[in-house]
Amino acid sequence: MVELNIKFSDLVRVFVYGTLKPGEANYKKYCADKVVDVKRAFVEGKLFALPMGYPAMTLGNSKVYGYLLSFPNSRILNELDVLENYQPTRQSAENLYNRQIIEVYEPQSLSYSWAWVYLMTLERVDQLGGFFQPDGWWSGCSLTVNC
Repeated sequence: MVELNIKFSDLVRVFVYGTLKPGEANYKKYCADKVVDVKRAFVEGKLFALPMGYPAMTLGNSKVYGYLLSFPNSRILNELDVLENYQPTRQSAENLYNRQIIEVYEPQSLSYSWAWVYLMTLERVDQLGGFFQPDGWWSGCSLTVNC
C-alpha cells in the first residue's frame, strides 16, 4: 500500500469483486502500488461468472463480496475505465460495464461508505453466457495454477 498524507475526503473508493481484488490477476498491475486502504466488504447485487474467466455484477438484492479499495485521487478511474471498457460519453448499452456509485457495507452489515463499482446489464450477462454465483464470491484461482 502507498503511504501518503491525504485527507479522508479526497479518497476515491472503488468496490472490486473480480480480477481487481487482492490476489487476483489485475490487482498488481492496476492497484497494488496505488491503493492506500483495503477493506473486506459487500454490496447488494447479483454476481455472475462469465466463460471468459472474469465476473460481472448486476443490480439485485443478493450479497456480492469483495473489497473496498481506496485511492488517493481519481486518476485510477481513468485506468479502470479502460480495463472495464467503459466510456462515460457512450450510451450505456455500448459499454461492457458501466460505472456507478453504490453503497458498500462492512462484514458486520454496517455501511462503510459509497463507492464506484463496475456493473454489467443483465442483458449483456445473458449474451455472454454468465451463470449466477449464489454465494456472492468469485475467484479466478480455479483458472490459474499460481493461486
